[in-house]
Amino acid sequence: MSLIVVFDTETTGLKFDKGDRIIEIAMIGYQFDITKPDIEGVEKFRIERRFSVNKAIDPKAQMVHGISQADLVGKPAFKEVEPLITRVFDKADLMVAHNIGFDVGFIYGEYSLIGKAIPDVEGFCTMENARWSTSTGKNPNLGELCYALEVDYDPDQAHAALYDVQKTAQCLFEGIKRGGYDIKSLLKV
Repeated sequence: MSLIVVFDTETTGLKFDKGDRIIEIAMIGYQFDITKPDIEGVEKFRIERRFSVNKAIDPKAQMVHGISQADLVGKPAFKEVEPLITRVFDKADLMVAHNIGFDVGFIYGEYSLIGKAIPDVEGFCTMENARWSTSTGKNPNLGELCYALEVDYDPDQAHAALYDVQKTAQCLFEGIKRGGYDIKSLLKV
């Protein structure tokens, strides 16, 4: 059995190197047996946290995810939740995200601010590995991937970290079933 953790972040903007920060993270851990023919993950845990930051939220980012400064009042700083996030990374056999480069870049940045190294774990991107799902061969956004895999997708709920994690996980398992994703070599079997 392997532990796959699907995760997503929401941020104050698009560039950590310009001061943007993570304001929400969601992670769902799935126990997964690649040897079984039904290829279904069993949810083992769910984490959803928001963080207070000393950075204004870019209005364009707020329009996308709908998180305001008022939503962050009284929330812990990232460094206060880092031990929990680190435990998840340490236990995971595979971390999965849609546009993993964006999310991991911000996670690396948050860890660097508190003087810690992010745990080393294999990663898989459902976007970069899904060019097969679009007619032009481009990287699909999450809505396009859901459409291609016949996974229900509500644009009004999109860009909330937990919703995006749930949809990414559904696409991952459906993509494996249909032969679009091959993650067997990335897992300890």
